[in-house]
Amino acid sequence: MKSSFFLIFIAIVTVVYAFSHYYLYQRTIQLFAPPPSFKKWIAISYVILASFFIGGMFLEKLYPSLLSEWIYKIGTAYLPFLLYFLLLLLSIDLIRILNHFFHFLPLFSQHQKTLFGISAIVLVCVIVCIGHINAKHIRITRIPLTIHKTVNDNKNIKLLMASDIHLGAIIGESWEKKFLGIVEKEKPDLVLLCGDLIDGEVAPVLRQQLGKHIQEINPPLGLYAVSGNHEYIGNIETALSYLESIHIKVLQDEVLMLPNGIQLVGCKDIQSKYADPENPAKPLETLLENIDNTKPVIVMKHQPLALDEAADAGVDLHLSGHTHSGQLWPLNYITKAIYELSWGYMKKKNTHFYVTSGFGTWGPSVRLGNYPEVVVFTITFNTIN
Repeated sequence: MKSSFFLIFIAIVTVVYAFSHYYLYQRTIQLFAPPPSFKKWIAISYVILASFFIGGMFLEKLYPSLLSEWIYKIGTAYLPFLLYFLLLLLSIDLIRILNHFFHFLPLFSQHQKTLFGISAIVLVCVIVCIGHINAKHIRITRIPLTIHKTVNDNKNIKLLMASDIHLGAIIGESWEKKFLGIVEKEKPDLVLLCGDLIDGEVAPVLRQQLGKHIQEINPPLGLYAVSGNHEYIGNIETALSYLESIHIKVLQDEVLMLPNGIQLVGCKDIQSKYADPENPAKPLETLLENIDNTKPVIVMKHQPLALDEAADAGVDLHLSGHTHSGQLWPLNYITKAIYELSWGYMKKKNTHFYVTSGFGTWGPSVRLGNYPEVVVFTITFNTIN
């Protein structure tokens, strides 16, 4: 049943992806009116561009190499151009449909259509460049919190949280150094990484020896991570083994008592029920069975789901990522429709929730309508006298 659903999903995505390129090809011919001999080369170009992304993903999984990495990079770089060309042309077609009924536009000559096509290319290039620059500027989001529970020592801690770093073919050592620099500047007591530290396949991580700078992070209360869906999309055993080798502790449905009394709960990603059906993620209620409710409870869960369950259980702070806040506008409207909280802060009952937009990017290194962030919480507790 699950495999059938997956195949249907893949089939739908493939049809939409193919139709998008056919539509783009037809509009290119309409705008530029190339000679017949050029039409087949335009068609071949679109087929090649469309193949880079899909081919790169399969090659990285089946035959990982530097070549497969570069094919994937080119394929992902193409995606935002595809998205914004489609949005622009669909908007124009909507205007054309309205004009068919209301006749508010003059007829355009072929020369004018060609000029419009060139302008569209320039506009989309500018938009994608702005998004690429935006994706490289990480912001620090600062949130003061008060949790009315006791800890064993200092009543204040600084907690630094990040998610969706996506180390791999696209996000490499320079991003890792950026993250290390932020941590060294902030000097947090505790660092939490809420999933998708690795961008699927581990091969490019191993090739570049990524993670070596993150393992330099050694805050007083520790550095902990949880799995995300991308660790499962690649190979969860290989990912966990590599992260363990660079001294990053990944909590897989585990509860850990920190030295100051904070109870840290790390949840497996829900992708585990498909990738590892014999060991699916446990319900949060099960993980919290032996929790001391007089002590603070912090939950790390990659995908921001079942928020009511956490609030009803008396969790104090619930941290997630996954959504990227859509990453590419207007996809943020989709994440808002899917998740109760797709980005930012919310409080339910006595539970503080935060969903980060993420540190890195999936696919293209482009962000529009949002920004990459690291979240720094200054938490005040009631202390034991």
